[in-house]
Amino acid sequence: MNKTHFLFLLLSVLLVSCFQKNENQAQPKPGKTNTISIIIDDQLWYGEVGDSIRNKFASPVLGLTQEEPLFTINQYPAKLLEGFVTDSRSIIVVKKSTTDKFEVKTNVKSLPYNTFRIYGKSIEEIICSIEMNSAEIIKAIRETEIKKIQQENSRSLLNPAVIKNKFHINLQIPTAYEYMLHKKNFIWLKKEIISGNTSLLIYQVPLKKLTKNSNIVGNIIKMRDSVGHYIKGREPGTQMITGEDYAPYFSITTLNGKKTFETKGTWELKNDFMTGPFINYAIIDEAYNRILVIEGFCYSPSNQERDLMLELEAIIKSVRIDNR
Repeated sequence: MNKTHFLFLLLSVLLVSCFQKNENQAQPKPGKTNTISIIIDDQLWYGEVGDSIRNKFASPVLGLTQEEPLFTINQYPAKLLEGFVTDSRSIIVVKKSTTDKFEVKTNVKSLPYNTFRIYGKSIEEIICSIEMNSAEIIKAIRETEIKKIQQENSRSLLNPAVIKNKFHINLQIPTAYEYMLHKKNFIWLKKEIISGNTSLLIYQVPLKKLTKNSNIVGNIIKMRDSVGHYIKGREPGTQMITGEDYAPYFSITTLNGKKTFETKGTWELKNDFMTGPFINYAIIDEAYNRILVIEGFCYSPSNQERDLMLELEAIIKSVRIDNR
């Protein structure tokens, strides 16, 4: 090989290497679920402003069997340029400034997807802005996390035919789930994980069964417990029931454009020690004269439950009901 050929080959290798390096740099890191970066000076972070941030964004998640923060927070000093913090889907920039400002920027093509800027002329004004805007920030971050999970799930989905034919819905369920039980108006799917398992329940009841009186929460609990005999422990008389130690958390939301009752709480096996969190969505579907119930629950005694429950929530919120 002469010198000219050698130099040409070396240049080609360098160009390919640089191209691959740039390609790798262009691909953002996936980021951990429910993790946010806070860019803030240490002086503010370890004072009242930091306390306000932690109270809002690291408050306990409702409905879990153990205390876990809403988000895992990584704090970086303000002198670190925002562009270097690329391992989180959402970042919050907090600092003192000559003007008060709350700003939201969204970029769906690269990390961070969400950038929230909270500027204030004083500590009091910064704290006031955090208090006023935290609900909007939390909602945006959670929606981003759910969309990311749904995108990942869409790469490999369970055949929808069985569920679609039975319940007239489309639901994006990953192939890691397996059918455990298949009844006339009831399906149970389960996924095994290292620390335990996660499950999905899909069933329907007549519309009047849930709305027959004003005690909606009580009706939902009765409805849950009525199908609990399908979920059993190893010993007789150990069917799943709604946890009795704490009242479930209840709210009204919308799924696929339909009024929906959202219930979060804990389940347990009667006469057994197994327990875990659940999230239950009871969709009022007047077109089919039914209450369509989609519930997710997990059993993870030696690991965190927060991210598992968000994954189940993302699956449930992918529901699309066929027009009748």
